[in-house]
Amino acid sequence: MTTDKIFPGTMLYLMRHGAIEATEQKRFVGQIDLPLSLHGRKQAGWQARCLMDIPFSGVWCSDLERAYETAAIVSRDRGLSIISAPELREINLGQWDGMEMTQIRRQFPDLWQARGEDFSRFRPPGAESFADLQQRAVPFIRNIAAQSAGNILIVTHSGVIRVLICHVLQMPLSHLFRIHLDYGGITLIGDINGMSQVRAVNLSPALLTTDDLT
Repeated sequence: MTTDKIFPGTMLYLMRHGAIEATEQKRFVGQIDLPLSLHGRKQAGWQARCLMDIPFSGVWCSDLERAYETAAIVSRDRGLSIISAPELREINLGQWDGMEMTQIRRQFPDLWQARGEDFSRFRPPGAESFADLQQRAVPFIRNIAAQSAGNILIVTHSGVIRVLICHVLQMPLSHLFRIHLDYGGITLIGDINGMSQVRAVNLSPALLTTDDLT
């Protein structure tokens, strides 16, 4: 599919939601509905200040709590309604959602191996693949752009942003984890001179200290 002019007349500000509470062991987090941590709310506040001079014509977000809360902080005092949508949710991880990676490796060794062999199309039990996620999220974001003009803020999740970047760059999904996205980071995608372009990736508060995010 060609990516020419898929975002005519718009600039998409795609923001990953702020940080959630960290756990000692790394775990899979998909559509389990977790709130922001205090640090995540500070990251959202920092981006709100950075974006205060950018006029947005619309604000969209995933309907998961961490994304909606981030969008509410960033768009506060703008007089804009936030439109939430399940199509902007993170990848559905099914039975694995919320499980620690060490537990998954131990409980599902064969499936874990299959994931490593083709993670872009692999589906955990009852879940989506990243290819499924791309087919869900990209047409929805294209529709947002088609009915909008100007700058649009979309607060969503790292998986959604990564599969969209892969789509615009016509990059295989097998490379999506080469794209690093911090909590609270912003990616810019717009139509420039008749071609959709990734203008910036991961404009992020991550390098600031916690004291800076006050």
